[in-house]
Amino acid sequence: MRLFHEIVEAPGATPTRALVLLHGILGQGTNLRTLARRFVAARPSWQAVLVDLRAHGQSQGVEGDDTLFSAADDVAQTAKGLAVPVHAVLGHSFGGKVAMLLPDRLARLAHLVVLDSSPGQRTDFRGSELLMTVLGTLEAAPAVFPSREAFVSHLTQARIDTGIAQWLAMNLDREPTGLRFTLSLARIRALLASYFETDCWPVLERLAVDAGPSFHLVIGARSRVFDAPDRERAVALAARSHGRCTVDVLETGHWVHVEDFEGTLRVLLERVPG
Repeated sequence: MRLFHEIVEAPGATPTRALVLLHGILGQGTNLRTLARRFVAARPSWQAVLVDLRAHGQSQGVEGDDTLFSAADDVAQTAKGLAVPVHAVLGHSFGGKVAMLLPDRLARLAHLVVLDSSPGQRTDFRGSELLMTVLGTLEAAPAVFPSREAFVSHLTQARIDTGIAQWLAMNLDREPTGLRFTLSLARIRALLASYFETDCWPVLERLAVDAGPSFHLVIGARSRVFDAPDRERAVALAARSHGRCTVDVLETGHWVHVEDFEGTLRVLLERVPG
């Protein structure tokens, strides 16, 4: 099933290739709209495609098993329906690991840009403790809130940052009795389980020597998603990949594109040539 998506193009441009942008868990495609706009302004021969992944945004009706692999299949099917071929994919966090599964699904893919998403298994949720706290808080929250402010207040009282609470409020929908958080938290749990259990290092190891797409790992220096062994493995992989793999470290936490937008854009433009 094709996913809901929004296409962003530079005014008057006639793009010949596409960059697909994949958000993280609990997000939606619009989270990356500013990055998409700035990219196509600098690369008018490209269009940017903002995707709502399965069980998120306006793709909540997508059926089937909620796994990382199904999410990748969805993106591939959506990409194949676009008017121009997909040559690059950028993904943050959960979306970054979805991107790692796309080389076997998209024949013309040339570049992967992965924002702070460790390829390995993290069954201990290392680096994602806040996410699991947020998810637990949402699961224990009232089904309906009288207002957006009440929702944000409920989360902040649980010691969740106001900015994160306001971001999550984008998923509220008005009903006759009030505002309801629209995402299925059971489906989110299932996607996260697959995300944490899946090891994508073998995919990247193969890409480092094969004639598939190049891949570019962007790591937040203050993020705990990549632990020290992960970082060493990524740097070693880049060193023996003859340029097929790159590693960029930005002075941020996990939300690299929010905390250092200009740095993220710079890396994207450097790693995905015009």
